[in-house]
Amino acid sequence: MGPKLRILLLVAAAAALSWSFWRDAGWLQLCAGLAIFLFGMQCLEEGLRQLAGGRLEQLLARSTGTPLRGLLFGVGGTVLLQSSTLVSLLTIAFISSGLIQLAGGLAIIFGANLGATSGIWLLALAGQGFSLSPLALPMLVFGVLGGVAGPKGRAAGRVVLGIAFVFLGIDQVKAGFDAVGGGFDPSVLPSGGASGVLLLVLAGVGATVVLQSSHATLMLILAAQAAGQLELGHALALAIGSNVGSSVSTGVVGALGGNRSGQRLALAHVLFNLVSAGLALTLLAPLTWLVVAASGLLGFGDNALLQLALFHTLFNVTGVAVFWPWQARLARWLQAWLPDRADPVLAPDAVVPAAAGVVRARYLSGQALDSADAAAAAVALELRHLRELCAEVVCHALDLPAEALSGPGPDEARLARAPREAADADALYRQRVKGVYADLLAFMGRVEAPMDEEHQRYWTAAQMAAMQAVEAVKGAKHLQKNMLARLAGPPSPQREAYLALRRHLFAQMRALHALDREPLDNGARVQRLQAMEEDADRFEAQFRAQVLALLREGRIDGLQAGSLLNDLGYVDRIGQGLRAPAATEEPGSLRELRRLSRQEDTAG
Repeated sequence: MGPKLRILLLVAAAAALSWSFWRDAGWLQLCAGLAIFLFGMQCLEEGLRQLAGGRLEQLLARSTGTPLRGLLFGVGGTVLLQSSTLVSLLTIAFISSGLIQLAGGLAIIFGANLGATSGIWLLALAGQGFSLSPLALPMLVFGVLGGVAGPKGRAAGRVVLGIAFVFLGIDQVKAGFDAVGGGFDPSVLPSGGASGVLLLVLAGVGATVVLQSSHATLMLILAAQAAGQLELGHALALAIGSNVGSSVSTGVVGALGGNRSGQRLALAHVLFNLVSAGLALTLLAPLTWLVVAASGLLGFGDNALLQLALFHTLFNVTGVAVFWPWQARLARWLQAWLPDRADPVLAPDAVVPAAAGVVRARYLSGQALDSADAAAAAVALELRHLRELCAEVVCHALDLPAEALSGPGPDEARLARAPREAADADALYRQRVKGVYADLLAFMGRVEAPMDEEHQRYWTAAQMAAMQAVEAVKGAKHLQKNMLARLAGPPSPQREAYLALRRHLFAQMRALHALDREPLDNGARVQRLQAMEEDADRFEAQFRAQVLALLREGRIDGLQAGSLLNDLGYVDRIGQGLRAPAATEEPGSLRELRRLSRQEDTAG
């Protein structure tokens, strides 16, 4: 959809709403109450998130040790933030960034659905026959005053303002339903039967997708019940639809903005809610009887609002009970249904890349932008991906055996052989590297999560590391002509010198490849990188001395010596460029999250 069409649609929608408001004051009051309620929920979520700070991310990292811990985090996080969508998207961001595994994320999603039932209980209690506006008015004053008390005070004030607006919104919606009630005939709603129930479920799905809030849909259902415009059966079907709608919104966001790991969890969320809804519809009659009987025993048998809240809890508990034993198997199924995307394969002897499309970023997801640590983790993974692609292009440009970067090293004959036809380094760069580099820079420019000084330093260092990795490919392009031409010639001191350059560069690349695949802590990783850099410095000093000795002995001339020293500079440039992503130090909070996650996974 183009921007002009989007603007035209927005103008048309605004005009239609304006006309409807002019025609019906009750409808205006209802929509205004809904807008106030949604704004209050937004303020509440933002304020609670700011108050939690990095503790929410730390709790998430700690939650994956056992399924029970994941379930409890999902319940507690949703009760605290009153947003199962926010908890789900944060979990998708952590899975996409490699901070937690899919199996741990499933339990969090189950818990988030259970925690969401707390919201409808609060709304049902708030929707009783008394007005909340007297409570909201002083809260508005205190919420504004909190803004002058520093960052934490502003966050707390945001929470108080959010609660006040929610209260005002509930009263406005109730008044709006009372105002339009005279013109509404409940008999027009679908009556009994499978088709009627299905229509109501679809209406609940549609309302939640449009409003992007199951709480808002449930609040409308409760208000309509309080105004006598909905029977309990209608309300139950609409509530089932609202539950499905919340997962549809999360699933669409996860599918469009996430990588394969995030898409798996988004699909799991949709499956969970669809199956739970299917069970609730299949068992609607016995569940309704159970709700009516249980509410009578609990003392609110004549309260349709609390009966709806009880039903919402029961069918979410049923869904968790059904899915709980299948978590490990569901994770395996999801990985089989949505396998990781592999980069287009580049044949070992490819001179120019096949027309297989441009390689793009693998680990970047839109959800990670909401958390500074999740965004940093995604960037770290994508930097390694970029470095691997750059190393692959360097190997093809210099006729090095890319398949021998891991495992046993290549034999001497492979490194000493006359090179094949030179690969098109520019074409390889455009297909294998340029797209990932562009995606990485675009992602880093879109981050919206607040970043402290340490995260800002990491952002700058990561951008420099990405640029250095790309410069390594350009260095290989410059080195390609001289090195391949000399290696294709007869035995000579100059050819032996280029062989030494080739062996050293490939040894450095193999050591870096091995480093990426070892689970080292930050200190051990830094030591290994320093050892590689010291080895490169020793080789450079020895190579310079060797070239000068050959020059003094008359075995090479000054032009050949100059070419060798220039190409030594390109080899050093390639080595530094490929080491740069691995040497970029992650923020301390991200390292702590990784430590907590590893600790919990080990304990589990």
